[in-house]
Amino acid sequence: MLTIILTRHGEAAPSEIMLGGQLDMSLTPRGRQEAGALARRLAGVRLDRIVSSPMNRALETAQAVATGRPVEVDDRLREFDYGRWEGLTAEETEARDPELRASWDADPAATTAPGGESGATVAARAREFLTEIVAHELGSESEAEDERRVLVVAHGTFNRILLCVALGVPVRDFRRRFVQDRANLTVLRYEQADAPDGAQLLLANDVAHLRGHGEAPWG
Repeated sequence: MLTIILTRHGEAAPSEIMLGGQLDMSLTPRGRQEAGALARRLAGVRLDRIVSSPMNRALETAQAVATGRPVEVDDRLREFDYGRWEGLTAEETEARDPELRASWDADPAATTAPGGESGATVAARAREFLTEIVAHELGSESEAEDERRVLVVAHGTFNRILLCVALGVPVRDFRRRFVQDRANLTVLRYEQADAPDGAQLLLANDVAHLRGHGEAPWG
């Protein structure tokens, strides 16, 4: 049995109102606090592997949770590449490329950001990652009898697309169907080596560790 603990990095600079998929930003002080809260939430929880996107904001978050344990880096976990839209707000992309932006909003799986990626392209690398990690962790009968736990630290858009792949949801719906708040906990389980779309969803976008007493424990 394989349990994937999926999270998004903490807050990064500049403001996340913009599209900053490939901008390699570091965590803000608030982002480091969020990563620390996630680390405390997972303290004492056995993690067999920690795998991170190579981008600074994800790697810093992974290292906060790892507390000295090895962190593997996987380039397939990089955020969506928005191409020429990188660093722009949604309003600016609409002003520059109104027709393309409308097409992307209608079907981000089939529409490619100018000079960047489509949702389908990102889904292909998410699918490859899931297929490989499930095959590795559940590759033998003896391993499948025990629970293996892998923490995966990536990004908001990438994670939502990965959830579509893992749960058999059309990729075009990733923005409508899933939310990934910063430093959340989302948990997937594979009981058999039936990746990539055979996951069970155990926990979704849990941010109780970021909320104060009396606040709703969701984003």
